Amino acid sequence: MAGFGLVYSRRMLLAVDIGNTNIVFGVFDGAKLLTHFRVETRKARTEDEYAALLSSLFALHGLPFCGAAPLPPALDDSPGPSSERVPGRGEDKNEDEIELAPVSVRPQRTGITAGILATVVPPVLQAFVRLFRRYLGTEPVVVGPGTKTGMPILYENPREVGADRIINAVAAYERYRCGCLIVDFGTATTFDVVTPKGEYLGGAIAPGIGISADALFHAAAKLPRVELQRPRSVIGRNTVHSMQSGLFHGYVGLVDGIVERMRAEVDFPLNVVATGGLAKLLSQDSRTIQDCDELLTLVGLRLIHEREQRRGSRP
Repeated sequence: MAGFGLVYSRRMLLAVDIGNTNIVFGVFDGAKLLTHFRVETRKARTEDEYAALLSSLFALHGLPFCGAAPLPPALDDSPGPSSERVPGRGEDKNEDEIELAPVSVRPQRTGITAGILATVVPPVLQAFVRLFRRYLGTEPVVVGPGTKTGMPILYENPREVGADRIINAVAAYERYRCGCLIVDFGTATTFDVVTPKGEYLGGAIAPGIGISADALFHAAAKLPRVELQRPRSVIGRNTVHSMQSGLFHGYVGLVDGIVERMRAEVDFPLNVVATGGLAKLLSQDSRTIQDCDELLTLVGLRLIHEREQRRGSRP
């Protein structure tokens, strides 16, 4: 991962993947991922709280957290006539109506100049849109219906497919250029199939291993909460190791079983890649996972942002 002393250009992209459990941020300079962070998802946080958190993380990684200039208040989604008034045009503004531009967004500084967001947690979305507008002075691309992904969706209702699943599919197909199966280990574990023509075919959704561990802890009164890790052996010699064995090996078996059944259903080879926060832990014992990229979603966000920019530049 990148650290102090980074060399970067004046134009950088901030990609934000908002999941149910974690939010993953990636900072790109062109196609190069400079660094990334992971924080807990909290629905009640405001744009100011997320900005304070991000500015600290940027500082730790030696990057400036700033943009060109704040967007005009008229682009803000907050209602009320005060957002439309301009001081000095025939009327005075009260002190509490003044829109203050943070120091971090003064002009002529390098930093984030573009952004892209994807979320499966709608309540968090607007906080991040406001963060980009107020603190980074840019309007982010929000991945959703109408976004230029470059990938046909063969789902019965394309609007039902989570944005994260399409983003992963775009990144995997761009990398392999063949039939792919992406296993994303998140709050839920998703399995997504891409055809050799680059079409999103469909997939499966299973409870994540974290959900399974929590269910075991809450439903069985005498069982403790355990850390998710690979046990020393399949046969546990105490309660904690027995639970870890059942969770870890049981989940690896679930993944391999679904992958093998999907391979049997299609008439083309599938390259299987794992992603998500627990991908490295769970893929080490899988007999079907061929590759592991914990940051595949961030790469997909960058690719989709590039395609949106190219579409916007056309007459």
